[in-house]
Amino acid sequence: MKTLLVITGPTAVGKTRAAIVLAKQLNAEIISCDSRQMYREMRIGTAVPSPEELSEVPHHFIGNLSIQDYYNVSLYEQDVLNFLSGYFQNKETAVVTGGSGLYLDALCHGIDDLPFMDIELRQDLTRQFQENGIEWLRSQLKLLDPVYYARVDLQNHQRLLKAVEVCLQTGQPYSSLLTRRSRPRPFRVVNFALNRDREDLTKRIRTRVDHMMTAGLLEEARSLYPYKDLNALKTVGYKELFDYIEHKYSLEEAIEKIKVNTRRYAKRQITWLKRDPDFQWFHPEATEDILKTFKSISD
Repeated sequence: MKTLLVITGPTAVGKTRAAIVLAKQLNAEIISCDSRQMYREMRIGTAVPSPEELSEVPHHFIGNLSIQDYYNVSLYEQDVLNFLSGYFQNKETAVVTGGSGLYLDALCHGIDDLPFMDIELRQDLTRQFQENGIEWLRSQLKLLDPVYYARVDLQNHQRLLKAVEVCLQTGQPYSSLLTRRSRPRPFRVVNFALNRDREDLTKRIRTRVDHMMTAGLLEEARSLYPYKDLNALKTVGYKELFDYIEHKYSLEEAIEKIKVNTRRYAKRQITWLKRDPDFQWFHPEATEDILKTFKSISD
């Protein structure tokens, strides 16, 4: 059976190098599962693999979108499944790597069939949210879907907006459309998660942010500042520099905030992955052990 080999883990752990090593060994190509590396304008702040790394193994779903394109996890699921249907005609294994948990879940298990965005409705809801604040959004959701209201992160206005939008668009509670049923796939999924000692990971995060700044992250953020309200740019690394550009704090403070917020994001990623018992955990440099384990499963 064709196999999807998942290599995931927290940001800065070393997924890119491990995925390239494994893909070479397996004569496989790499599919990115990073919800921000897809945007071609966001190369430095999303740690897109270097040109040298991209030349080592064919990569897919990197730089394939513009920040102004409408895209979501459901479209990603459809696009990757369509790609794999052709890819697996000639290849036995594909390597998926990235740390976007919702996108991984959608690809491996399927996502609920929610309606496509009604642009006019979303714009109207966004306008009302901007005028009336998050309490207005919460009250709307509580009225339309008290079940989802009881479990959603009430600080996350994007999730609140989505839920209210779907309720109004379908006439049904958003929670009733979230079945969470795993969809059968025409390929096998083998999951590996990478992690390091916390002190080591923290050091790598701090070093990577410094490298991004040296590589021109501030200049990239300045070029993207006119689009800062787009969802794609509500991302660690850009948000903090946008605040610096608006003189909310110094550049040194912004850089430190990027490091702190990246570390917090990595912690959330680890927590997300540990909820799933299907993942086998390895050090990023233990690619030989990963390969041996993978082959034993495949055999």
